[in-house]
Amino acid sequence: MNQRMALLGGGLLLAAWLAFFADKTPESDVVEAVKPPAKKAGTVPSQATAGGNNATSQERKLKAGKSGEIQEIISIIDRKQLIAGDYKGNESYFGAHNWTPPPPPAAKPPPPPAPTAPPLPFRYIGKKMDDGPIEVYLVSGDSTYIVQEKTVIDNMYRVDSIKPPTMSITYLPLNQVQTLQIGSAD
Repeated sequence: MNQRMALLGGGLLLAAWLAFFADKTPESDVVEAVKPPAKKAGTVPSQATAGGNNATSQERKLKAGKSGEIQEIISIIDRKQLIAGDYKGNESYFGAHNWTPPPPPAAKPPPPPAPTAPPLPFRYIGKKMDDGPIEVYLVSGDSTYIVQEKTVIDNMYRVDSIKPPTMSITYLPLNQVQTLQIGSAD
């Protein structure tokens, strides 16, 4: 372990010596910023960009350097032009995102139930079975009704058939048939 510590300490000392005493003089060839010249006859429209795509809005300018080689200066294009359809302004592609899936769509409420006839307001109190048609005696509140087949009661109910032990009555507003127990044929 002592040998390892000695090697690490020596490396640290060598790095510190190089940081403080190394040659800090700049290189002799200093590159200065180049100002783009005004448009001259020497400008050439671009044929292709680095990716091989045609870029009509970008121009390449050629200028001879000190040593005679041609240097290429590319004008800067606004970011909004480069990614016109995908530019989202201040939105960040690397910001926080909510990756939880959206809640399922709300289920449609079930349709309301079909209207049904109210319970029969009549109470059976008796019947008469003589040589003629059968008559049935019904009570509703303070009213007493003597009905036969095809009788309409209060424009709301129609007696369809009387066949003991049941009687069929139609609720006219909804045209729904209901039955009422009237006892046996005795």
